[in-house]
Amino acid sequence: MARICAVTGKRPVTGGRIIHKGQSKKSGGIGLQLVKQNKRTFRPNLQRVRVRLPNGTVKRMWVSVKAIKAGKIQKA
Repeated sequence: MARICAVTGKRPVTGGRIIHKGQSKKSGGIGLQLVKQNKRTFRPNLQRVRVRLPNGTVKRMWVSVKAIKAGKIQKA
């Protein structure tokens, strides 16, 4: 199952991790050189919580912490 927030629709996104070596020019070096670029995944902070739906039923769903803090759901 894909980890997607049921309220906000947040989902994992891909990006990159950039690795440098060397000393910056500001601190007396010749600058930073690029060593490697790795692909990585940024995953949302999802929690599996019991949510009370508008019709009164209770259902477990994956919800992002941002949505929980914002009060977009009512915990059961």
